[in-house]
Amino acid sequence: MKKIYANASDALDGVLSDGMMIAAGGFGLCGIPELLLEAIKDSGAQDLTFASNNAGVDDFGIGILLQTKQVKKMISSYVGENAEFMRQYLAGELELEFNPQGTLAERMRAGGAGIPGFYTKTGVGTVIAEGKEHKDFNGETYILEEGIFADLAIVKAWKADDTGNLIFRKTARNFNVPAATCGKVCIAEVEEIVPRGSMDPDAIHLPGIYVHRIIQGDHEKRIEQRTTRKKEDA
Repeated sequence: MKKIYANASDALDGVLSDGMMIAAGGFGLCGIPELLLEAIKDSGAQDLTFASNNAGVDDFGIGILLQTKQVKKMISSYVGENAEFMRQYLAGELELEFNPQGTLAERMRAGGAGIPGFYTKTGVGTVIAEGKEHKDFNGETYILEEGIFADLAIVKAWKADDTGNLIFRKTARNFNVPAATCGKVCIAEVEEIVPRGSMDPDAIHLPGIYVHRIIQGDHEKRIEQRTTRKKEDA
């Protein structure tokens, strides 16, 4: 089975369509599938739902799809740093489903494991719990959360081999692993494709069975918020 594609547009060909749900890895600007997001923008696909920890910034990450009004709904845990996101939400132009961060990660993991729902204490007694089933276990109240089953997963890894085994680098591992598992089709963009058998099996974070297509490309190393101290006088 051919898994390596020439570029992001080729990898999305025959997979991307209007109205689909996409699970996207990344945390802030760390480990986001920027090449695939750019290709989705160029495709013109509309009415997309994204399950992602956040929406990037105005001109990077999912933010570029918000600018072109291609996103209908966001399922997220954090939506700061993006003025266009705020504007569209407050104007009623964008649907938003807030999830506690751990709940969102578990919803993706559950979907990847074929689990349709699970109970959690997180959110009990808050607006998060409104409209959801409540159940008591050992005297404690839990709410039912549904697993996320996405039409497409897009992730960014450090290394891959031609079978799709992935290694993520440090913090870039974040939401990429659970997002990758919950998509019917998973496309991974990577910094380097290495020969089969060259990666230590114990170092592989995501088995290739979850990955259907791979692209290699150059990635921008952005810093979301740069904090420096003033230069001290000599």
